[in-house]
Amino acid sequence: MKREIEFPSKLTFLINENHRYKVLYGGRGGAKSWGAARALIIKAAKSKIRVLCAREIQNSIRDSVIKLLSDQIQSMGLSSHFEIQRDVIKGINGSEFLFKGLRMNVQEIKSTEGIDICWVEEAQTVSKASWDVLIPTIRKDGSEIWITFNPELDTDITYQRFVMNPPATAKVVKVNWQDNPWFPKELIAEKDDLKERDPDSYLTVWEGNCRAVLDGAIYANELRQATNDNRITSVPYDSTKGVQCIFDLGRADKTSIWFVQQVGFEYRLIDFYENRGFAFNHYIKVVREKPYIIERLVLPHDATAALLASERTIEQQAKDNGFDTTVLARASIESGIDAARAIFNRCWFDENKCVDGLNALRRYRYEIDDSGQWSKRPLHDEYSHAADAFRYFATAMTETTSKKQTDNEYAYYGGGEGWMG
Repeated sequence: MKREIEFPSKLTFLINENHRYKVLYGGRGGAKSWGAARALIIKAAKSKIRVLCAREIQNSIRDSVIKLLSDQIQSMGLSSHFEIQRDVIKGINGSEFLFKGLRMNVQEIKSTEGIDICWVEEAQTVSKASWDVLIPTIRKDGSEIWITFNPELDTDITYQRFVMNPPATAKVVKVNWQDNPWFPKELIAEKDDLKERDPDSYLTVWEGNCRAVLDGAIYANELRQATNDNRITSVPYDSTKGVQCIFDLGRADKTSIWFVQQVGFEYRLIDFYENRGFAFNHYIKVVREKPYIIERLVLPHDATAALLASERTIEQQAKDNGFDTTVLARASIESGIDAARAIFNRCWFDENKCVDGLNALRRYRYEIDDSGQWSKRPLHDEYSHAADAFRYFATAMTETTSKKQTDNEYAYYGGGEGWMG
């Protein structure tokens, strides 16, 4: 018996058209995820396909879209067509849904074969590094990458890559609450209330427009000025100058590294790297493989105690690998932010190699306290590690400047001109 399944007319291309990239973006209530889930279930029920459901961070299966898919299978009356297991969904015809976090499963993603469709949910948080790994992995003939997200900043890599400058093989559709024929009446009042109270937030939350800056962003003014000054651009590596590698350390959390050159009065942030789940020797290998002359490693104060699967401290491991190493003294977060703001107007960022670091700086923001106001404490999340490394960079440069100015002010600055003239 033919089964009638409700589906938004604006999203029928997900089922009926072939495109390498199918991109759905917009505000809340547009049924983007709901529509993508239903389309995938319909396709998986009709023929055998292998689907990878991915997001940037997936600490457990609960963070995945498995519940959304399971609920839609049930509501569509297709429970007899699928077996829902703890961490996989299998169709009786051999179809399969897999669930992976991009950042935590790089090697697994690289080795995943035979994917017909990869659905990337909440794609606004996906980093350039993750896209660079994922896209060539989905290489089966006729394979597709589906992307759903609510845009935040127009500088985000996903928005730039798939909305501002989409591939020729992409179909990009903006989907908002007006396009959802089943938009719940309970959300109408919520939508209208936000429009009345905060029109700017309404445009982002419900209409899918990008914000100029995120609320509570710590370096909003500094990044805006850097953009206006064209200091986020292509920044060349000067092979006559050494590179300093400034770390924020973590294992369960991310380890972040900024690669910085100082030329005259300028600080050139020429590269950035971060990852998680690796011991310190992984990051030593990353530094060694960069085509730079490494001047020194700058480590946070806990490098004298923090152990990453080793009997030696991080400082000892760095020195044993032959690197000149500086461990910063403990300092308050507030003083580090002040130091970063003080030197921000002397910083130049490579827009391609530092894209993930810049994304983190744009999202580095204050917590909201119990009264609903912005506190003076930065939010600890996936973006704070790169921002912490940036604070350490600012602190290290301030300490170095003070010491060298005391020793010989003119020898330190040298009177040279900047690389942009």
